[in-house]
Amino acid sequence: MAYTTINKSGDYFNTKLYTGNGGTQSITGVGFQPDFTWLKCRNDAQEHRLTDVVRGTTKGLESNSTLAEFTTTNTLTSFDSDGFSLGNSAVSNYSGNTHVSWNWKANGAGSANTDGSISSTVSVNTTSGFSIVKYTGNGSGEVSIGHGLGTTPKVMIVKSLSSGNWFFYTTVIDNSLDYLFLNLTDAKGDSSATAPTSSVIYGVQSTNQAENYIAYCFAEKTGYSKFGSYTGNGSTDGTFVYTGFKPAFVMVKNTETSSNAWNMFDAKRSPFNILNARLYASANASEGTGNMCDFLSNGVKFRNTDSDWNSTHKFIYMAFAQAPLVGTNNVPCTAR
Repeated sequence: MAYTTINKSGDYFNTKLYTGNGGTQSITGVGFQPDFTWLKCRNDAQEHRLTDVVRGTTKGLESNSTLAEFTTTNTLTSFDSDGFSLGNSAVSNYSGNTHVSWNWKANGAGSANTDGSISSTVSVNTTSGFSIVKYTGNGSGEVSIGHGLGTTPKVMIVKSLSSGNWFFYTTVIDNSLDYLFLNLTDAKGDSSATAPTSSVIYGVQSTNQAENYIAYCFAEKTGYSKFGSYTGNGSTDGTFVYTGFKPAFVMVKNTETSSNAWNMFDAKRSPFNILNARLYASANASEGTGNMCDFLSNGVKFRNTDSDWNSTHKFIYMAFAQAPLVGTNNVPCTAR
């Protein structure tokens, strides 16, 4: 029995590693033309850099700060058919520095969406459950904004293009709409916004001022993506989280404390179990090391009692597949 209709996860999400050269270079091997690319230097304390096709390649944001959208002409300079090109920015291409890029496929520059009470520009991939949504708030109560997915998203990452926090909205912690801040280590809070539907997300208070916003919306797709929560066991024999696929990327956050970062793991930086490399969405720090987790054929097994992923608290995670447990060809994937 098939567990997914996406046999090749790498058609929609892929991690690509590269080494900076201090000049210009084209990074190939992503496997598709990205529409959203998240860059981070691994061996130096440089800012995260997030670029998407809807805002344009000259417009940067940083997941670890409240900084407003800024114009940059020497970071990611183009999205290409098999990757992207870079300028000479120290953030993304300093000579000799090692870098990671996480890449998602949407559907090009986007088009108008009028499903909500205010219009939006949406680039959407309904197959993989990902959309990039740009809208302008009206500063008047709660508004609805079309996301184009055709199914209800479980994670919505929203940022004002003016100065402000990154809101990480989700319904997977306690079946209501909660929020965390991607740029902070704060515990989760309860949102006063209406929960998303199959056609719209809602903006209220900090996500509906009279300014521009970008939202990255993710709907779960069996065998390709999983967004959920788990309670750690506080044991050296850590918690196992079933995803239904071999993970390529996992990001995890303690939802109950105000001192634990967003930890980012992937199968390219740590090609063997136990994974021993992590980056932090909420900080510009260089890569941390240690025994953290295993990526298995059907999920992730967390290690030790670290409060970043396996104390006796509730955690949230988002994960994307390297390969489904079983695809439409009924061929099971194997462990690493």
